[in-house]
Amino acid sequence: MSRTARRSRSTSESSVELDLNLDGTGASQIDTSVPFFDHLLTAFAKHSLTDLTVRASGDTDIDAHHTVEDISIVLGQTIREALGDKSGISRYGDALVPLDEALAQAVVDISGRPYLVHSGEPAGFEHHLIGGHFTGSLVRHCFEAIAFNAGLTVHVRVLGGRDPHHIAEAEFKAFARAFRQAKALDPLVSGIPSTKGAL
Repeated sequence: MSRTARRSRSTSESSVELDLNLDGTGASQIDTSVPFFDHLLTAFAKHSLTDLTVRASGDTDIDAHHTVEDISIVLGQTIREALGDKSGISRYGDALVPLDEALAQAVVDISGRPYLVHSGEPAGFEHHLIGGHFTGSLVRHCFEAIAFNAGLTVHVRVLGGRDPHHIAEAEFKAFARAFRQAKALDPLVSGIPSTKGAL
């Protein structure tokens, strides 16, 4: 069973081409035209053991928002497609990840029911410009777009942190590790892990 998907999206604001393999080694080729987002997606691929290729461009002369949003939408869509009927998956994942002074927790349920609970970023984080292009507010926006398009229930909590770069990266790494557990194929699971028979 191949758990791969490829998607593209083109609007007046951005152009995105993305392909992934859920059963990869964490290899990535990322070029979003937003350098800090490249960094976050590379970390996601590495720590979730998802092979990920992203090529994107957009109206970053206006703001990184449109490009980051559209990439996150497409990432969610490809995750959903690659998961297929979700037969044999572990379904749940939980990770607590430090990055120096920052500490983040993520819990993922591949539930088919999109939901995001996101809390704990320090006051003013959303206004920080990280890496010259990426505003702190985009972290939540990314998780929202991924969760809603992939059909994931995602809880992300920042438990501590001072440096905006560290906080954002810890959140993405925690999400990656939790997703890695949830998407993993469990030899003890027969069929779809839900009493409903569908996810």
